[in-house]
Amino acid sequence: MEGIQQELPVRLKLTIAYDGHRFGGWQLQPNTDTIQERLETALAEIAKEPLRLHGSGRTDSGVHAIGQVAHFDAPDQLTMNPVNWLAALNTRLPATIRVLECEEVANDFHARFSALSKTYHYELSTAPILPPFQAGRVWHLPRQLDPNSLEDALTLFHGRHDFRAFAANRGNETAETDFQRTLRETSLAPLPQGYLLTFTGEGFLYKMVRLLTGAAVRTAQGSFRLDDLAALLDQPPDLPRGKSPLCAPPDGLSLYEVHYG
Repeated sequence: MEGIQQELPVRLKLTIAYDGHRFGGWQLQPNTDTIQERLETALAEIAKEPLRLHGSGRTDSGVHAIGQVAHFDAPDQLTMNPVNWLAALNTRLPATIRVLECEEVANDFHARFSALSKTYHYELSTAPILPPFQAGRVWHLPRQLDPNSLEDALTLFHGRHDFRAFAANRGNETAETDFQRTLRETSLAPLPQGYLLTFTGEGFLYKMVRLLTGAAVRTAQGSFRLDDLAALLDQPPDLPRGKSPLCAPPDGLSLYEVHYG
């Protein structure tokens, strides 16, 4: 006699945008208002039971997203389609968090483990006076930057390197911690009064984009030499040469897109 095949729950993938500068980051934390908490609270109100939301990765306090991705398994008793979920979630979220897309995916899809790479944007403003609607959304640098030096610094980061000099410590690093990452895009685009930096890679270390950006900006301001910046890459573990000279503020950083197969 054949066994009864159990039907798997419907797995839904969310694409989410948020203005992060009033939140404590993506991940659930005690006594902190986070994006994940707001979304899970909305899901629980709809489903009448707690639901766990799995994100593609963390964003830090103050960091924004245009294309964060997460997934959850819908309860069996609910027959809502993705369009209904999309509307129901957005009516329960603050205006600074929006679910842009909701779609059914295969049950083996995982927002984090199925991701192939991510793209981050970092926006710099060189306006003499920062427009108020950009506050909390860009890094204001009214001092002139040399775009050629900025681009040269970004070019150094392209490819596969040991980025230990551009990783903030979490406190759980060991001698076996892998600091190797591959960046397949490190580009610079001009804006009307500033620059847009783009980083695409298979994975990123803790605060890596902000530390790369800070070092590139210091180089473009003439306070850090390009050859000193190059020396920070691919450091042998037994012969450390220092860390990035600056961690850029979270304001200008956005998770732009998570790439899947």
